Amino acid sequence: MSKRLAVILGILGLVFSLGAVASLLYLDKQVTSRFEGKRWQVPARVYARPLELFSGRPLSEDELVNSLGRLGYRAVSSEPGRPGQYSRNGHSLEIHSRAFDFGDIREPAQALRVDFAGDRISRVRALDSAGNMERVRLEPEEIGVFYPKIQEDRILVKLKDVPKSLISAIVATEDRRFYEHHGVDLRGILRALVHNAQAGRTVEGGSTLTQQLVKNLYLSSERSLWRKLREAAMAMLLEMHYSKDEILEAYLNEIYLGQDGSRSIHGVGLASRVYFGVSLKDINLEQAALLAGMIQAPNLYNPYRNASNARKRRNEVLDKLVAVGYLDSARAERLKRGSLEVVRARKTLGPTPAFLDLVRRQLRQVYDEDTLTADGLRIFTTLDLPTQRTLEAAIAKGLPDLERRHRLPRGSLQGAGAVIHPATGEVLALVGDRQPDYAGFNRALDAVRPIGSLIKPAVYLTALSRPPQYTLATVLDDSPLVWKVADGDWKPENYDRRFRGPVLLERALYTSLNVPTVRLGQALGLPAVFDTLRALGVRRNMPATPSLLLGAHGLTPLEVGQMYQTIANGGYRTAVRSIQAVYTADGKLVGRYPAKTVEAVDPRAVYLLNAALERVMQVGTGAAASQYIPVGAGLAGKTGTTNDMRDSWFAGYNRDWLGVVWVGRDDNRPAGLSGSEGALQIWGRMARDLRVRPKPLRRPAGIEVLPIDPATGLQPGPNCLEQPAQVTVMPAFNPFDTLFGGQPAQPEVRVIHPDYVNVPFITGSAPPPAEPCPIVTTESQLPADAGVPGNEPQAPAPDQNQNRDPMGNAIQNLIRGLGNMF
Repeated sequence: MSKRLAVILGILGLVFSLGAVASLLYLDKQVTSRFEGKRWQVPARVYARPLELFSGRPLSEDELVNSLGRLGYRAVSSEPGRPGQYSRNGHSLEIHSRAFDFGDIREPAQALRVDFAGDRISRVRALDSAGNMERVRLEPEEIGVFYPKIQEDRILVKLKDVPKSLISAIVATEDRRFYEHHGVDLRGILRALVHNAQAGRTVEGGSTLTQQLVKNLYLSSERSLWRKLREAAMAMLLEMHYSKDEILEAYLNEIYLGQDGSRSIHGVGLASRVYFGVSLKDINLEQAALLAGMIQAPNLYNPYRNASNARKRRNEVLDKLVAVGYLDSARAERLKRGSLEVVRARKTLGPTPAFLDLVRRQLRQVYDEDTLTADGLRIFTTLDLPTQRTLEAAIAKGLPDLERRHRLPRGSLQGAGAVIHPATGEVLALVGDRQPDYAGFNRALDAVRPIGSLIKPAVYLTALSRPPQYTLATVLDDSPLVWKVADGDWKPENYDRRFRGPVLLERALYTSLNVPTVRLGQALGLPAVFDTLRALGVRRNMPATPSLLLGAHGLTPLEVGQMYQTIANGGYRTAVRSIQAVYTADGKLVGRYPAKTVEAVDPRAVYLLNAALERVMQVGTGAAASQYIPVGAGLAGKTGTTNDMRDSWFAGYNRDWLGVVWVGRDDNRPAGLSGSEGALQIWGRMARDLRVRPKPLRRPAGIEVLPIDPATGLQPGPNCLEQPAQVTVMPAFNPFDTLFGGQPAQPEVRVIHPDYVNVPFITGSAPPPAEPCPIVTTESQLPADAGVPGNEPQAPAPDQNQNRDPMGNAIQNLIRGLGNMF
């Protein structure tokens, strides 16, 4: 070899060596940066409020069974021995609950018995003791996932939480010499070549677990020699930097294990939830064998689509465990005869798209999109699934029923609704479409529709906040009105096109009269009404036109819910919210979202308003609710109907529960339904199924309750409560009174007590008393049923002339009696 050629080869060798070193350094940088950084984009998981079990809770046995089914619990015939199982025993359920980390506290797995009395829980106790349990939380149901752009889903697990049976099954199946090689196993490659040649097909791979991890984390699925060389080099580099346990943990979180709709299932943590309905640490040996067997070909061995293939593959893994000495052959044969023990595949698209939309919008006020979809946040929400399911059913079943009863085109009506806890502002349920699982236009958040008479409580609250100028007993004028506006004269009319003259403010509200409401708003001034709306929580800008007073401007159902939350909560406003707390994937608290309450309106004025809105339910426009639930003090509401009956609204509540429903048409054509004919019927269905009952509202200090004459709006005058009032009645003419020289019959004075009603007032603002009532002095003037129960009439004054001519008086009385006979 010439000297020149030697130099050239030396230079080439040096260049090659430098290139190889540079390539290795580059690969080494890739390996360490990805492995030590954020390896995966982990979607955020969204959970509903956990189902709480306690004595006295309104919950039937069937309702609890349905909840357990959604959580993936399996019914067994004997006492449940493993987490995620339950059995029925008479009027009791025996449940082995699963452990769950709620962030603030870890609920342990426990065996418990729930006894029922009718549609209520009568007792909850632990199966291993006779003691009662005060309250038990089941794990919350996952209602949705916020995915990154690539819809990979996984539940990250720590190696210490992975069952040894699963680790043994994976190592025995995928890489028997995992703990012996340094990233590449030449013996394993040769063994795989021999076994595949003998079988005539690929039955075993030669790649180590480390190589599989490298391929999934760093490389594409390209089949080429260059990729295999890079894979081998990176596998050895990975083994140089990290321990076997670190590599195995990453592998268990990365491995692909099938497809569930549009999302891909990665990692054994999620796979155990999807296929078996249990957390990873609760799987048994045969389930571990199934997961280990699926790694080779997840779709071929999918237990939902290819049960026979999956069973055969599971049994092959059990044989491998026998071969490595982990399992004895007798037990393996028993396990082979068992079922696959998979649960029915559950929907992974959130079953509550309208609510998830609200959660996402509220989270975006705090988190950017990457954090929200890639950092594995655990989001605990306010959604109460029993309430959600009830609202969904009321809308889905109620709208077709309304269409049939009112002869409307099938499918023409749409609906939306919200249920809110008044004291906390928590959104318990939200529906944005007649098909509750439809993830399209969200009417609950985006349908801005005129609210009609739902606006009136804001007008009356503005007035009641000005005592003693306005009280519930203030007389309003219900007569024709002309309000001059920029484009002409506005002449509001009542719903029935009648006028009633003077009416009490309370009656004008509970019968939803338009004209007195407009007159009141005119006197108060539109700016004052706007201020009240802002105080109640309405943030949407509305034109300052008189038609505002009758709800001609629009709000969404959730905005209406915010407005009525403040009213139902006695004047204390709490922003409606869908989130309770957010945690990182490893359990660190990111943020809590407690209720923030402010006194927005005078609680005394709100108490008066609620007294009138209770009358809405008893004798006013909301009285139709009585066909669904009992009505009485502590149940209030308001109907809303817009022009031409295009929109039907109802908001009803007690102290602990507020429901808002809208019914109408997307094309804005008249639906032909008033508030009581449409939305109230949906609300009533929901309230009935949720067993809503009146709960007396809390009375603030500074309220007095006084009797009022509804005809005058005044308090009773002197003697009016002690003495019944008098009504003069002319008797029939009797000719015998004058025939025998007697006096003509005198008018009869009957005593009737006015129908006084008790009305609350802010202390010191009550109207004055009426004129004194005359005192009754003659017992003959009193009918048998006159007077007030418990108040005896005064004794009659003696007649000074009754003993002067007793015989004459007797004859006159006899003749008068005979005359009455004729």
